[in-house]
Parts: sequence; structure tokens; C-alpha cells
Amino acid sequence: MVNNAEEILPKYWYNIIPDLPKPLPPPRDPLGAEFSRIDLLRTILPKEVLRQQLTIERYIKIPDEVRERYLAIGRPTPLLRAKRLEEYLGTPAKIYFKFEGATPTGSHKINTALPQAYFAMEEGVEHVVTETGAGQWGTATALAATMYGMKSTIFMVKISYEQKPMRKSIMQLYGGEVYPSPTDLTEFGKKIRNERPDHPGSLGIAMSEAIEYALNNHLKYLVGSVLDVVILHQSIIGQETMAQLDELGEEPDVLIGCVGGGSNFGGFAFPFIGNGRGKKYVAVASAEIPKFSTGEYKYDFPDSAGLLPLVKMITMGNNYVPPPIYAGGLRYHGAAPSLSLLMKEGIVDWREYNENQIFEAAQIFMRTQGIVPAPESSHAIRAVIEEALEAKKTGRKETIVFNLSGHGLLDLPNYDSMMRRIVKNEQR
Repeated sequence: MVNNAEEILPKYWYNIIPDLPKPLPPPRDPLGAEFSRIDLLRTILPKEVLRQQLTIERYIKIPDEVRERYLAIGRPTPLLRAKRLEEYLGTPAKIYFKFEGATPTGSHKINTALPQAYFAMEEGVEHVVTETGAGQWGTATALAATMYGMKSTIFMVKISYEQKPMRKSIMQLYGGEVYPSPTDLTEFGKKIRNERPDHPGSLGIAMSEAIEYALNNHLKYLVGSVLDVVILHQSIIGQETMAQLDELGEEPDVLIGCVGGGSNFGGFAFPFIGNGRGKKYVAVASAEIPKFSTGEYKYDFPDSAGLLPLVKMITMGNNYVPPPIYAGGLRYHGAAPSLSLLMKEGIVDWREYNENQIFEAAQIFMRTQGIVPAPESSHAIRAVIEEALEAKKTGRKETIVFNLSGHGLLDLPNYDSMMRRIVKNEQR
């Protein structure tokens, strides 16, 4: 029986790459490129992070120092049963959720920030740089950098910087320098601002600025989503969940998570997929950024300036400018290559929900379970509710497990604006 934190927390990260149904198309440089994007990765990423990005090993040992930090920040996170939600829905299904909001930074992002910062520190790095959308990744980077005695610079998507002032504050309290992207600190940022002074920003733009800033100032860049190394580190979520379900004697039927770039969904669901556990896997995105329904599966740049290597993924195009929606963490043009392949192979299903749909789901969850979910995570909750109601209709006694990737206590201004818009629309 698994009965304590030390045993539940995995000793190895899990890598799905060797277990994919077909080989993952490799990253590549564009034809006639003036410089090698793949060589650029060797310049900006910590060496061990790049090695793990390119590995085909199934399991990679978690350094003892990182594992100790995981335990210190409260891992393993709780797996909780949503009994009151079940009762409210009148469903025969059991609903469990992995609560990543229980970490100090309030989301799953710290799971990869800690090892990346550790590997940078091991190289003698004194200053790291990154981008952030909703602010969760920037928060995790700022804390992880401080924990390992490093400075951090964070380019935060402008609309999120304005919508989430408390996220900016917590990054600064942790020791990070935060700038609303696009900025005048980079040539790419200046170009965007000259073309459109009121640009709301995007994760792709912020990524490009962070990479340019790292190159110009000889800093190391930490990556928050999309790349395989991030999903590798996040695999502790799914592995912990498997151990916790085993302790309860439960076997999952449906596994659900929201998708911005794919790190929390992949970290949660990939260990189950690789171990042949679960019957249905559902990735949920925003209907306002409809990449699953309208995106193409093709080679594209992960960032807007095209500084990173081309990867094959589901994408709306790296120049796509997402609308300034309520869920900043889902404002990304693509999905991780490994997740994209699994979706194209029909192994992972998808859903897309709009603001009204996820607000209703979030409110139901708040009023039944008492937890304020991040707007991003509320997309997963909407899918859970639909699955549970379908089980009610058919009488299926299935077990639904989802990743509540973060809490929404610093997203209350977003919920407030959602309420105002919904009331306004109802009055029309």
C-alpha cells in the first residue's frame, strides 16, 4: 500500500516519446535559414534541460535535490473526491481531481521551474529569463530562481499584465523583474509596438522577446510549456495520481485536462496513456482560441518571431493574435508536438468551450466544492460536468479524474469581468 508522501512522489520522470504510436516528427530548421534554430537552443537552454528535451529514454531519474524541493513545496499534491459535485449532478460517476493549486505558487508550473532552475544553477548561471501568459509560469520561475540564488526577468503578456496585477506583484515579491510584452527592451518588441501600439500581446510574442533578451544578455532561458522536456517534468502529476488511485482501489475511465500549450494535460494524462490505463482522454481548449477545431497539423514555430526550431504541431499559425480573453494561460496558437500527434492518431479527444460555458462550470464547482478554480482549469471542469451528466443519462458507473491545474484566487478580477459581461448580455 502507498501510504506516505515519500513513496507517492516518483523517483523518475516519465517520457512518453518512446511509447508514442509512431515516431515524433523531429524539430527542424526552416529551409534556407540564415542561422540554425537548433544550435540556438544549445546557447539559451541549460545543458541538462536540452539533453532531456532530446532524449528518448522512457524514465529519467529526478535529482535528489529536486526531489527534496518537491517534498518541501507540498508534493505530492492532494487527490480529492468531488462528492458534493457528484451529488449536485445526480450522477452515478465518481469524480476525482488532482489539486495542483495546493502548491505555493498556486499551479502545476512549479513542477518544471524547480528542475530547470536547478540545472541552470548547477552550470553557474546567475540570471534566467522567460515569458508568461496568465502569470502562473512567471510566478513559478521567479520563486524557483530565488530558491537557487538567481535573478529572473519575466516578459508577461500585456493583456494579462493589465488584467492580473496581483500576479505581477507576487512575481516581484519573489524577486522577479516583470515587463508587459511587447516591450521596448527587444527589437522584436519594438517592431510589434510600432506596427500596433495598442497590441494586447501574445504568448508567442513574449516567448520571442524572452529568447532575444536571453541571447543579447548572455542569459539562460527557461521554457514553460509546449516542449517535451516540460511535459517530462510535469509527469510527476500523473504518476502521483496513479499511486493515489491505487491506494484508493480505483481505476480511471476518463481523464481530463485543459490545454494552453499542453504541459498540465500531458503531465497528468501521459503516464496513464503510456501505462495503458484509462479508456478516454479529453483535452480541453478555449472556443475563443479554436486551435483544435480550426488549426492545422503542420510544421510551425513555437514563438512569433521564429527564433525556435520548427516543430510539427496543431497550430493556428505563429503570427496568430489571440483575442484578449478571460483565460490568459490558454492564449497560445499551438499545442505540444506529442499531444498533437496523439490527437491526430485519435488517442486523445478534444473539446472547446466558451466564456459563458466555463463560467457556469466554475460557479458550480465553487458552490459545491468550495474551491475557486483558475479560469483555465474551469474548461476541464466543464468537460467533467458533461461526462458526468452523460453517465447519468446512460447509468454508467464510471470514474472520472481531472487535473485542477491551478486555483483562481488571483483571477478574481477576471471572474468579476465575466460576471459583468454575462449580466450585460442577459439584459439585452
